[in-house]
Amino acid sequence: MSAATPLPERSRVVQQHLEAAGVSASIRVLPDSARTAAEAAAAIGCDVAAIANSLVLIADGEPVLVMTSGGHRVDLDVLTASIGAREVAMAPASVVRSATGQAIGGVAPIGHPKPLRTFLDDALQHRDELWAAAGHPHTVMPLTFEQLRLLTQGTVITVA
Repeated sequence: MSAATPLPERSRVVQQHLEAAGVSASIRVLPDSARTAAEAAAAIGCDVAAIANSLVLIADGEPVLVMTSGGHRVDLDVLTASIGAREVAMAPASVVRSATGQAIGGVAPIGHPKPLRTFLDDALQHRDELWAAAGHPHTVMPLTFEQLRLLTQGTVITVA
């Protein structure tokens, strides 16, 4: 990122959360949107399985964040059982925005108005480097699995 490319406001909030947690990760501004795992992987030049997708779901009436590998799709039945919920559904865009302060396609694992209960796909722990959205559809950040777990206090589960 050059000095001519300032971070979007939501990404600056994410950067502040990274710094407060003592995590050194450089947010990268991409020239094009990276709203999907495939778009992000192509823009970064990594395997799609290294993309840590941020999914906001409604579990028993409460929003939760699930960080999942871009290499597979979440099975809602498996996820529901893994988190001990009775019912899980994808959150509508309005809930995503109100729970995270961020738009779908740019939801970071941190930087939300208040922390969300977070679950981490066990497949992510097998990657040396992960890439997560950084608060805006054009920003991403590299993290290790341990950094992701530290930042989110997430519970490792099976999602597929």
